[in-house]
Amino acid sequence: MELSRRDFLKVSGAGVGGILLFQALATGKASAATQAFPLRKKIGETTTICPFDASGCGFIVAAEGDQVVNIEGDPDHPINRGAACSKGASLAQLHTVDGQINPRRLTHVLYRAPGGTEWQTKTWDWAIEQIAQRIKATRDSTWVAKDADGYTVNRTEGIASLGGSALDNEECYLLSKFARALGVVYLEHHARL
Repeated sequence: MELSRRDFLKVSGAGVGGILLFQALATGKASAATQAFPLRKKIGETTTICPFDASGCGFIVAAEGDQVVNIEGDPDHPINRGAACSKGASLAQLHTVDGQINPRRLTHVLYRAPGGTEWQTKTWDWAIEQIAQRIKATRDSTWVAKDADGYTVNRTEGIASLGGSALDNEECYLLSKFARALGVVYLEHHARL
């Protein structure tokens, strides 16, 4: 009997498929494949979604009481399959250690003066005041009241706003209203770029 290459592939594929089906039925692995993959640590473990961007990556959070002891990527999650980007890997900074703020979490403002080489610790009040002063100075120095054709435009071209996908609808609304009130015309969202 002479077989063509196509017939050989059909016969060998059917033979291998039959062997695998027989082996799966004989060992009971076909029913085990439909069961959910168990979490690595059953006690105090729950799944969550990363709060940093709109990708929706899944994580497993392990806790003892109200203490988070471990955060890792969820291998069963269809988006990240257990992996974590740099933002997701920093989720560990959000939890407390022994009831205290995580020592790796930044709790104050670090400022480096223009041309400086050292970071200085500053207060939040100082930082907010500096940001407000610099926005006002930039807005005043780049203000355009009328365009080249003489039309009133009342805008600033020296400030731009780039929103992030971690913002919810209300935060995006407030950010866009704030930027428009300042006269910002370069208002964008990073998901569109």
